[in-house]
Amino acid sequence: MNYLEALERFKKYVEDIKNISYAVNVMHWDGSTDAPKSSFPVRGESLGFFSTLEYEMFVTKQMDEDLNTLLENIDKLDDKESVMVHKARKEYDKLVKIPSDEIKEYQILTNRAQHSWEEARKKDDFSIFSPDLKEIIKTLRRFADYRGIKNHPYNIYLDDYEEGMTREKLDIFFDTLRKRIVPLLKGIMDSKKNIRDEFLSRDYPLDSQREAATELLEFMHFDLDRGLLKESTHPFTMGLNIDDVRLTSRYDKNNMISGMLSVAHEGGHALYEQNISRDLINTTLATGTSLGIHESQSRIYENNIFKSREFINFYFPKLQKRYPEQLKDVSEEEFYEAINNVKPSFIRVDADELTYSLHIMVRYEIEVALIEGSIEVDELPEYWNKKMEEYLGIVPPNNRLGVLQDVHWSHGLFGYFPTYALGSAYAAQFANKMEKDIKLKETLLKSDFKTPLEWLNKNVHQFGSLLTPDEISLKSTNELLNPNYFCEYLENKYSKIYNL
Repeated sequence: MNYLEALERFKKYVEDIKNISYAVNVMHWDGSTDAPKSSFPVRGESLGFFSTLEYEMFVTKQMDEDLNTLLENIDKLDDKESVMVHKARKEYDKLVKIPSDEIKEYQILTNRAQHSWEEARKKDDFSIFSPDLKEIIKTLRRFADYRGIKNHPYNIYLDDYEEGMTREKLDIFFDTLRKRIVPLLKGIMDSKKNIRDEFLSRDYPLDSQREAATELLEFMHFDLDRGLLKESTHPFTMGLNIDDVRLTSRYDKNNMISGMLSVAHEGGHALYEQNISRDLINTTLATGTSLGIHESQSRIYENNIFKSREFINFYFPKLQKRYPEQLKDVSEEEFYEAINNVKPSFIRVDADELTYSLHIMVRYEIEVALIEGSIEVDELPEYWNKKMEEYLGIVPPNNRLGVLQDVHWSHGLFGYFPTYALGSAYAAQFANKMEKDIKLKETLLKSDFKTPLEWLNKNVHQFGSLLTPDEISLKSTNELLNPNYFCEYLENKYSKIYNL
């Protein structure tokens, strides 16, 4: 077969899929923002139609033959074409190795599990959800067999979200965090430092918070002519393409900082999507390379920049001007300490910067144990509470605040949670290199937020998914992911705050 003909068909497929994906993403966006509730059934039918269409366009004998031909002539393709073909082959094999009837059954199972999880959480009754969770785990083990186990069945699912990541690498990663963050947390809890933060729950008008959110995005140099900020129950970012990047936040009149941190977090995601090289715009590579790298871009803005002393030095006077009554008796130092206060909490999404990764570590250890069969589903509530006490020093009073708090497992998203912790570690490593390259702290003190963005554009954003996470790390910091940067960042920051 002529490889040029195969390449032409493949590029036509890529063009068609991009058009379908745009339409599907717009429907998802509407469903999460402005669409009327009554539109759910019709939108669901449309999404189902496009999902089936994508599968039927991709999983064909012709596609299989074309991918084989292109791989045989891989040296004749340019870098973008080569990476796209390799990624397509990997996805194709993933889909065809699992019987289609079992995929359909699994979709039915996870749909049912979402409802049983909601009911279990509502009634604080784990037994309502456990039968479906048992079946999900059983199915994931079987799917891992179909796809070809690499050393450990969990590795299959880790690689789906973070290419190249393995259980073996994560064990070393989390062992480092465990040895350094757990003692640090204990030191903080034993310290006599009392941080004042009651002013964060004062009444902050919602309209003013919305104005401040837009202003913050402008400080970050997010291009609002190519992007959009709206509100949703759960904040998220959606990159439809480089010139159409949308994000949402949510606001609480008695929790102003939550809305600001949400905008900084989602704004980091959005800047990644908005600054991918235009050379990738007509490819499947014009998106983030992995969930971990994507999360690093949100974390670096939320934690390493927004919650830094240097940024607060710039931003707090503006907040005082916007909220003169609410912040009239608050100093810059008090505000800085308040937004960095460490308080172990039961709920992951409410966790502070230091304890968040410990929440992820609990979930990682549970997922590995469930997939390999070293613990049973019925043991989960007790096992969960044991790990929470071991790492965070607290025990949830019920399952709603414990093992039933996250929706992820009802969707079958095993291997997803670790990317949150990886993102924080990548962010600290990038920030460390930025300090060496552009003197990040001095740059922020000068109210220069363009230079940090340019560094990220050059070293991370522009490559989209053309490079792997390891390649991004090596290219930008000259080494692979090293969790010690994250630990050192936390130790230096919080030792000063808590006088340790």
